[in-house]
Amino acid sequence: MLIAANSDRRITPAAAAAIRLLVLDVDGVMTDGRLHFDADGRESKVFHVRDGYGIKQALRCGIELVVISGRRSKAAEVRMRDLGIAHLRFGRDDKLAAFQELNAELQIPLPEIACMGDDVPDLELMQAAGVAIAVADAHPRVLAAADWCTRLAGGRGAVREVCDFIVAARREHAADRSGSA
Repeated sequence: MLIAANSDRRITPAAAAAIRLLVLDVDGVMTDGRLHFDADGRESKVFHVRDGYGIKQALRCGIELVVISGRRSKAAEVRMRDLGIAHLRFGRDDKLAAFQELNAELQIPLPEIACMGDDVPDLELMQAAGVAIAVADAHPRVLAAADWCTRLAGGRGAVREVCDFIVAARREHAADRSGSA
């Protein structure tokens, strides 16, 4: 069981096993939140390879992934496509509206959706999801609103931590169901 930011909330393996959709922010979640620009204004980003491996494992396990970011970033788009994430929404200031549009297509019940954020623009989206996840170094308001806070910081393996827990919970749940038949 993972202890949440608020001591009265817990994320059990059963709740994690029910997650079918994981919504991720980019800056501050998949990166450390710093923006890198060269002298010509070209942006670069640094992504943790372990997060990428966790994402690929989640996708193989049947978990849908969505990336919603307020910023447009060619670097982030290239990385997300490389990882196999099909649902990308960049340059969306209203992250909740972007999510609602996408979920109208995917039709996944809110309790089966987890959203991972780090800052105030992620709050509405996190509150709409069944499970709100904050990275360890998130803004205090985000930490207070989270059902689950990672041990690791954004861009430092926090996404892998979440993917590992969800994947392990799903595998354990599947093994329990097959063993009880």
